[in-house]
Amino acid sequence: MSGRPDIRSEVAPLSTVLLHRPGEELTRITPSNKDELLFDELLWLEHAQLEHDAFADVLRGAGVEVLYVEELLAEVAEDPVQARELVARHVTETTCGPQAVDRVRDLVLSGTPRELVDHLIAGVTLEEVGALDGLVAAASAPTELVLQPLPNLVFTRDSSAWVGEGVVLSPMHRPVRRRETDLLRTIYRHHPRFAGAPVWFGGSDVEHYPATFEGGDLLVVGERGVAIGISERTTPSGVETLANRLFDAEVVDRILAVDLPKVRSAMHLDTIVTQVDVDAFITYPQMTGSLTCFEVVPAKGGGVHVTQADGLMSGLAWAADVPEARAIEPAFGSIRAEREQWNDANNTLAIAPGEIITYERNVATNEILESAGLRVYTIPSFELPRGRGGPRCMSCPIRRVRS
Repeated sequence: MSGRPDIRSEVAPLSTVLLHRPGEELTRITPSNKDELLFDELLWLEHAQLEHDAFADVLRGAGVEVLYVEELLAEVAEDPVQARELVARHVTETTCGPQAVDRVRDLVLSGTPRELVDHLIAGVTLEEVGALDGLVAAASAPTELVLQPLPNLVFTRDSSAWVGEGVVLSPMHRPVRRRETDLLRTIYRHHPRFAGAPVWFGGSDVEHYPATFEGGDLLVVGERGVAIGISERTTPSGVETLANRLFDAEVVDRILAVDLPKVRSAMHLDTIVTQVDVDAFITYPQMTGSLTCFEVVPAKGGGVHVTQADGLMSGLAWAADVPEARAIEPAFGSIRAEREQWNDANNTLAIAPGEIITYERNVATNEILESAGLRVYTIPSFELPRGRGGPRCMSCPIRRVRS
């Protein structure tokens, strides 16, 4: 890797990024389980992969090193001890039943390291394991999953987020996503590329609920400041806990907490606002216009001190330590604005100041961004937006070049 992990900006030139190319886990989504797996629709895997490959190609074309979760994890699993420990954490009596656990572990461990990783991500069905005794097998159809898939892993932004030279490992809100964090924890703890990188929060595999946090709610808006959304998946106790850890480690000294509507279309902060230049943000005014925001700083003697901010843009300027923050707000009609925001028009990924990646389907928003002087790189977007996540959701920046 070209340099150690280091993220002190949302828009500085992107050097290294972590992705997950969608795989067979998407084929496990059905009409009957899609809600449980947090999907609104079923995706066409092969086309989703083509679109994701196009995304990676744009990144590489901009000189960005692209890493993949599945490849790094397979490299860790080449160590038999690490492989067994990893499988033991994910395939347990509670996930597949006491009488099935050994057989499922044997199946997952029987292949190559990459096949092991693919099993952990795609899940395992009863028929893949073979004939089994026990109540779980007797009461389940052959196609029943005894190890749940991780179709949301494509959104690598959520399970971990880098701030400075260290990482936050997300205590995810929904149980169906919590195994994702352990996969990232395994990579950062055991892969030599990340040796010695500090973990600001989430280093231990313990229950944090209700203090949950997800990376889509974190914007590293400045050298010493971040913005964090209080959303349907990131709780006030999660934000305060994370704030204390970041302050104690002296990673940042100012945090803007943004209280979001607790609705699906505002799942994370980056679904309604992302940074596109040093002083500029694209926002969804139908939601951002009335948000309550809080300026959070270290309190004397420990803990945090909280005051209410004078609106979102004022708060972002304060957190980013810039004189003024510029809002780029789509001004087209409410129907089209709502449609494009639903398709992640605001979920942009900056690869350099004023240079961003977006979905090509959000034509009107892209035109507004270009008219504001930004360089917009678009990627195909027939299938990927069905997962309710855009270019920023699908990427975990590891390193950006400091000026």
